[in-house]
Amino acid sequence: MNDRRLLVTLPGSTLLDAVNAEGGFPDDVDVALWDLDSPPPAAEIDLVVPPYMGSSAKLGALAGVRTRLVQSQSIGYDDVAANLPAGHVFANAASVHETSTAELALALILAAQRGIPEFVRAAVEGRWAPERRASLADRRVLLLGTGGVGQAIEDRLAPFEVALTRVASRARDDDRGHVHGIDELPDLLPRAEIVIVGVPLTHATTGLVDAAFLAALPDGALVVNIARGRVADTAAILAEAASGRLRFALDVTDPEPLPEGHPLFALPNVLISPHVGGASTAMMPRMARLVRRQVKRMLAGDEPVNVVLGADR
Repeated sequence: MNDRRLLVTLPGSTLLDAVNAEGGFPDDVDVALWDLDSPPPAAEIDLVVPPYMGSSAKLGALAGVRTRLVQSQSIGYDDVAANLPAGHVFANAASVHETSTAELALALILAAQRGIPEFVRAAVEGRWAPERRASLADRRVLLLGTGGVGQAIEDRLAPFEVALTRVASRARDDDRGHVHGIDELPDLLPRAEIVIVGVPLTHATTGLVDAAFLAALPDGALVVNIARGRVADTAAILAEAASGRLRFALDVTDPEPLPEGHPLFALPNVLISPHVGGASTAMMPRMARLVRRQVKRMLAGDEPVNVVLGADR
């Protein structure tokens, strides 16, 4: 492939326009639009960017195509290995969604803490309904997950004067301080007033937020999930929410989309957003910069960044 011009496929004109707005592609790069729903434009494609949402099921279109890199537009890749044909290198979109997802996490927390949903409901009914609510300031916040999204959330929590406890898969110290191991959760959860779930979906984290996890939290605690729906047990969430003991702010659910009329929608202590953590104007410029970076590295003979699945997996 190195003896010919690079061929890059993008899923649509929106990303192409964003790349052009960031300076475009070098002259020795050809670009084709391919959403993986039609036959591939060539037998050899240097860089394939699949669609943003629902792309995993389409990855079978890469069978028989030689690629140097498949560049996802998502950070999560839990369902990719089962759908990506062998022989392809796959990179996730680390650096693209952290800012926007952290922003939404803070929005959900602030809305839940300060009673914004209740104020909106009262306003719709034409009622003036003042109420003193718990601040975010001074709350004991447990941040579960210290990857890129977790770090972005931590940065944005700093001005709110919270007491932050960080938890990851194992205990360690880093340049931000101490990180507790996930095995310490039974001791940490009883003191947490707000829990932010930002772990990747793996075999170990599937169902992590279960009935025992939630039962360990104090009355009135807020659980915020901006990770993946299957990290949490929906039945356990519904039981605690319906009792009124805990509060929830969920950007992700299981199943997803949450079916119309699902009982979680009707509960006043549950705030739901429809998996829009990365869906903001922050996405496309950052995605365009990542694509341009990968292309430049290919042209220079350097290895791509963000590789999470190798060709020999």
